Amino acid sequence: MNFHPFFIIRHLSFGGAVSGALALVLVLTLPATTIAQSYPSRTIRYIVGYTPGGTADMLARAVGQKLNETWGQPVLVENRPGGGTNIATEVAAKSPPDGYTLFMPTVANAINPTLYPKLGYDPIRDFVNIINFAKVPGILVVHPSVPVKNAKELIALAKAHPDQLRHGSPGIGSPHHLAGEIFKTMSGVKMIHVPYRGASPAIADVVAGHIEVYFGAMVSTLPHARNGRLRALGVTSLKRVAAVPDIASLDEQGLKGFETGSWFGMAVPTGTPRDIINKLHTEAVRAIAARDIRDRMIAEGAEFVDDTPEQFTGFFKAEIVKWGKAVKASGAKVD
Repeated sequence: MNFHPFFIIRHLSFGGAVSGALALVLVLTLPATTIAQSYPSRTIRYIVGYTPGGTADMLARAVGQKLNETWGQPVLVENRPGGGTNIATEVAAKSPPDGYTLFMPTVANAINPTLYPKLGYDPIRDFVNIINFAKVPGILVVHPSVPVKNAKELIALAKAHPDQLRHGSPGIGSPHHLAGEIFKTMSGVKMIHVPYRGASPAIADVVAGHIEVYFGAMVSTLPHARNGRLRALGVTSLKRVAAVPDIASLDEQGLKGFETGSWFGMAVPTGTPRDIINKLHTEAVRAIAARDIRDRMIAEGAEFVDDTPEQFTGFFKAEIVKWGKAVKASGAKVD
């Protein structure tokens, strides 16, 4: 016969302090499956370190809606922008490990351990990384006045005119900035980095011809290449992107192994029961398979990953190493 744990506690408590201690042990050693069977029984929050409207926010809301449809419990996206996503990450890391706080790790979490001298969390130690939903590559573009048609020609031009070309970014330490630094390191060219306060002014200046080169996000930069205001030279994924199959990858153009871009996932605080982690992974895989989510992400050049917690953690560790090298090479620092 199976008894409810609270019946056990009440029954044993009549035996005094010893029985009370035994009751506590029984509760603490209850099988994780007991907890997972009733999960979720209330609202879940999904913490995102970006403002509403971007890819991270859109994906969190879309996945949250699918989980709500399956479980009948609300999944509320909590936007906590600021500090290069460090504010949101620290809040998530210090939340109870009960499955009711989800977090969206992104490429910023792989950059920040090297970029910032001190963090209030450890992105590997303090989280169980459940799934990497998708990678979204960047795109290398130039102003049409730059006399090059591909990455090889850009490299040749930059080598012939060191420190004459300028590459812009949304800010120091951003993936766009560091993609440029990786490009310079791998190709051996010298270009001047021009940081802006956000992607919009950076794109506006390259469109206006005030800077020549830009490593941008596919979703915000590709429309300008399609209408002729910018010229696309390559994508930053290892393979060509289905949304723009005519644009060669930088790897294909001679920069072997060049791969940068954004990625978006799901994580929970360390200590969350494994059965809850498994349940979240199963439903997250189901959610990301939905056609409406896939169609929207494919339009942004997304490559779907759908990996296991162990695979995601391995990828995350490799990303920290890769971006760490780029940060050190650039000399970028953020107080």
